[in-house]
Amino acid sequence: MTAPAAPSPSGPSSTAPHVVTDAEAEVSANSARLTALIVVAVLVALLGLMIWGIGKRAQGTVGSVAVATRPAPTFSLTLLDGKPFDLAETRGKPVLINFWASWCIPCEDEAVALEQGSRAYRDRVAFIGVNVQDTDPLAQAFLKRFGVTYPNGRDATGAIAVDYGMGGVPETYFVDRSGTLVRKWQGPLDEARLRAFLDDLLR
Repeated sequence: MTAPAAPSPSGPSSTAPHVVTDAEAEVSANSARLTALIVVAVLVALLGLMIWGIGKRAQGTVGSVAVATRPAPTFSLTLLDGKPFDLAETRGKPVLINFWASWCIPCEDEAVALEQGSRAYRDRVAFIGVNVQDTDPLAQAFLKRFGVTYPNGRDATGAIAVDYGMGGVPETYFVDRSGTLVRKWQGPLDEARLRAFLDDLLR
Protein backbone atom coordinates (compact mmCIF):
# COMPACT_ATOMS: atom_id res chain seq x y z
CA MET A 1 0.00 0.00 0.00
CA THR A 2 1.37 3.35 -1.07
CA ALA A 3 1.86 5.95 1.69
CA PRO A 4 -0.02 9.19 1.19
CA ALA A 5 2.04 12.11 -0.11
CA ALA A 6 3.16 14.62 2.47
CA PRO A 7 1.17 17.86 2.32
CA SER A 8 2.98 20.77 0.71
CA PRO A 9 3.95 23.55 3.07
CA SER A 10 1.63 26.51 3.13
CA GLY A 11 1.67 29.95 4.76
CA PRO A 12 3.84 33.04 4.37
CA SER A 13 6.71 33.16 1.89
CA SER A 14 9.89 31.73 3.20
CA THR A 15 11.83 34.79 1.91
CA ALA A 16 13.26 36.66 4.87
CA PRO A 17 12.07 40.30 5.24
CA HIS A 18 14.59 43.10 4.65
CA VAL A 19 16.07 44.31 7.86
CA VAL A 20 16.96 48.01 7.96
CA THR A 21 20.54 48.36 9.04
CA ASP A 22 21.80 50.98 11.43
CA ALA A 23 23.64 52.68 8.55
CA GLU A 24 20.48 52.93 6.42
CA ALA A 25 18.50 54.28 9.35
CA GLU A 26 21.15 56.91 9.98
CA VAL A 27 21.16 58.01 6.32
CA SER A 28 17.34 58.33 6.39
CA ALA A 29 17.45 60.34 9.60
CA ASN A 30 20.16 62.64 8.22
CA SER A 31 18.11 63.21 5.05
CA ALA A 32 15.04 64.14 7.08
CA ARG A 33 17.08 66.54 9.23
CA LEU A 34 18.59 68.19 6.13
CA THR A 35 15.14 68.69 4.57
CA ALA A 36 13.84 70.21 7.81
CA LEU A 37 16.84 72.56 8.01
CA ILE A 38 16.29 73.74 4.42
CA VAL A 39 12.60 74.45 5.08
CA VAL A 40 13.46 76.36 8.27
CA ALA A 41 16.17 78.36 6.46
CA VAL A 42 13.73 79.40 3.71
CA LEU A 43 11.08 80.44 6.25
CA VAL A 44 13.62 82.41 8.28
CA ALA A 45 14.86 84.16 5.12
CA LEU A 46 11.32 85.16 4.09
CA LEU A 47 10.56 86.36 7.61
CA GLY A 48 13.74 88.42 7.62
CA LEU A 49 12.83 90.02 4.30
CA MET A 50 9.37 90.91 5.59
CA ILE A 51 10.81 92.50 8.73
CA TRP A 52 13.34 94.38 6.62
CA GLY A 53 10.57 95.70 4.35
CA ILE A 54 8.51 96.82 7.34
CA GLY A 55 11.57 98.51 8.81
CA LYS A 56 12.20 100.39 5.58
CA ARG A 57 8.65 101.70 5.72
CA ALA A 58 8.99 102.73 9.36
CA GLN A 59 12.17 104.66 8.58
CA GLY A 60 10.22 106.84 6.17
CA THR A 61 12.73 106.25 3.37
CA VAL A 62 10.61 107.89 0.69
CA GLY A 63 11.70 110.43 -1.86
CA SER A 64 13.87 111.20 -4.86
CA VAL A 65 17.32 109.67 -4.90
CA ALA A 66 20.19 111.21 -6.82
CA VAL A 67 20.94 109.10 -9.86
CA ALA A 68 23.71 109.52 -12.40
CA THR A 69 22.28 110.31 -15.83
CA ARG A 70 23.33 107.30 -17.87
CA PRO A 71 21.94 104.79 -20.35
CA ALA A 72 19.48 102.55 -18.54
CA PRO A 73 21.00 99.06 -18.13
CA THR A 74 19.40 96.74 -20.64
CA PHE A 75 17.85 93.51 -19.48
CA SER A 76 15.53 90.73 -20.54
CA LEU A 77 13.42 88.43 -18.40
CA THR A 78 10.59 85.95 -18.53
CA LEU A 79 7.33 87.50 -17.43
CA LEU A 80 5.15 85.81 -14.83
CA ASP A 81 2.70 84.91 -17.61
CA GLY A 82 5.50 83.08 -19.44
CA LYS A 83 6.08 85.66 -22.18
CA PRO A 84 9.53 87.16 -22.88
CA PHE A 85 10.37 90.81 -22.22
CA ASP A 86 13.34 92.78 -23.54
CA LEU A 87 13.87 96.38 -22.45
CA ALA A 88 15.63 97.13 -25.75
CA GLU A 89 12.33 96.67 -27.56
CA THR A 90 10.86 99.72 -25.77
CA ARG A 91 13.46 102.09 -27.24
CA GLY A 92 11.83 105.31 -28.46
CA LYS A 93 9.22 105.18 -25.69
CA PRO A 94 9.56 106.36 -22.06
CA VAL A 95 9.70 103.50 -19.55
CA LEU A 96 8.79 103.13 -15.88
CA ILE A 97 10.63 100.28 -14.11
CA ASN A 98 9.25 99.33 -10.71
CA PHE A 99 11.11 96.97 -8.35
CA TRP A 100 8.79 95.24 -5.87
CA ALA A 101 8.11 92.12 -3.81
CA SER A 102 4.93 90.42 -2.59
CA TRP A 103 6.04 90.63 1.08
CA CYS A 104 6.67 94.38 0.85
CA ILE A 105 3.91 96.36 2.58
CA PRO A 106 4.79 99.71 0.87
CA CYS A 107 4.51 97.86 -2.45
CA GLU A 108 0.88 97.20 -1.58
CA ASP A 109 0.40 100.92 -0.90
CA GLU A 110 1.39 101.87 -4.46
CA ALA A 111 0.00 98.90 -6.40
CA VAL A 112 -3.33 100.52 -7.29
CA ALA A 113 -1.72 103.85 -8.30
CA LEU A 114 0.74 102.05 -10.58
CA GLU A 115 -1.99 100.01 -12.24
CA GLN A 116 -4.11 103.12 -12.79
CA GLY A 117 -1.08 104.94 -14.17
CA SER A 118 -0.28 102.11 -16.55
CA ARG A 119 -3.82 102.24 -17.91
CA ALA A 120 -3.92 106.06 -18.21
CA TYR A 121 -0.53 106.23 -19.98
CA ARG A 122 -0.75 102.88 -21.78
CA ASP A 123 -0.01 104.25 -25.26
CA ARG A 124 2.65 106.72 -24.14
CA VAL A 125 4.75 105.08 -21.39
CA ALA A 126 5.84 101.45 -21.07
CA PHE A 127 5.49 99.96 -17.58
CA ILE A 128 7.52 96.97 -16.40
CA GLY A 129 7.48 95.49 -12.91
CA VAL A 130 10.59 93.65 -11.70
CA ASN A 131 9.85 91.27 -8.84
CA VAL A 132 12.79 90.57 -6.49
CA GLN A 133 13.59 88.17 -3.62
CA ASP A 134 10.31 86.36 -4.08
CA THR A 135 8.64 83.23 -5.45
CA ASP A 136 6.47 82.85 -8.55
CA PRO A 137 3.31 81.77 -6.65
CA LEU A 138 3.51 84.66 -4.17
CA ALA A 139 4.27 87.19 -6.91
CA GLN A 140 1.40 85.93 -9.08
CA ALA A 141 -0.99 86.05 -6.12
CA PHE A 142 0.03 89.67 -5.47
CA LEU A 143 -0.66 90.68 -9.09
CA LYS A 144 -4.04 88.95 -9.02
CA ARG A 145 -4.97 90.55 -5.70
CA PHE A 146 -4.35 94.08 -6.99
CA GLY A 147 -5.54 93.49 -10.56
CA VAL A 148 -2.15 94.34 -12.11
CA THR A 149 -2.21 94.04 -15.90
CA TYR A 150 1.08 95.59 -17.06
CA PRO A 151 4.07 93.26 -17.64
CA ASN A 152 5.84 91.85 -14.58
CA GLY A 153 8.68 89.36 -14.30
CA ARG A 154 11.04 88.01 -11.67
CA ASP A 155 14.68 89.04 -11.36
CA ALA A 156 15.58 85.51 -10.27
CA THR A 157 19.34 86.10 -10.03
CA GLY A 158 19.24 89.66 -8.69
CA ALA A 159 21.38 90.87 -11.60
CA ILE A 160 18.90 93.52 -12.74
CA ALA A 161 18.60 94.95 -9.22
CA VAL A 162 22.40 95.15 -8.97
CA ASP A 163 22.74 96.87 -12.36
CA TYR A 164 20.22 99.54 -11.33
CA GLY A 165 21.65 99.99 -7.83
CA MET A 166 18.44 98.99 -6.08
CA GLY A 167 18.66 99.63 -2.35
CA GLY A 168 15.25 98.34 -1.28
CA VAL A 169 11.67 97.92 -2.39
CA PRO A 170 9.70 99.55 -3.70
CA GLU A 171 11.92 101.58 -6.00
CA THR A 172 10.92 103.09 -9.32
CA TYR A 173 13.16 104.21 -12.16
CA PHE A 174 12.17 106.47 -15.05
CA VAL A 175 13.80 106.13 -18.48
CA ASP A 176 13.29 108.71 -21.23
CA ARG A 177 12.72 108.13 -24.95
CA SER A 178 16.43 107.96 -25.68
CA GLY A 179 16.93 105.15 -23.17
CA THR A 180 18.52 107.42 -20.55
CA LEU A 181 17.91 106.84 -16.85
CA VAL A 182 16.66 110.21 -15.57
CA ARG A 183 14.92 109.64 -12.23
CA LYS A 184 14.89 107.28 -9.25
CA TRP A 185 12.16 107.25 -6.60
CA GLN A 186 12.55 105.31 -3.38
CA GLY A 187 9.41 104.22 -1.55
CA PRO A 188 5.76 103.99 -2.61
CA LEU A 189 4.35 106.33 -5.24
CA ASP A 190 0.95 107.98 -4.90
CA GLU A 191 -1.21 108.77 -7.91
CA ALA A 192 -0.54 112.52 -7.99
CA ARG A 193 3.23 112.19 -7.80
CA LEU A 194 3.26 109.38 -10.35
CA ARG A 195 1.30 111.46 -12.85
CA ALA A 196 3.63 114.42 -12.31
CA PHE A 197 6.69 112.27 -12.97
CA LEU A 198 5.15 110.68 -16.06
CA ASP A 199 4.10 114.05 -17.49
CA ASP A 200 7.61 115.34 -16.93
CA LEU A 201 9.00 112.25 -18.67
CA LEU A 202 6.82 112.96 -21.71
CA ARG A 203 7.91 116.57 -22.15
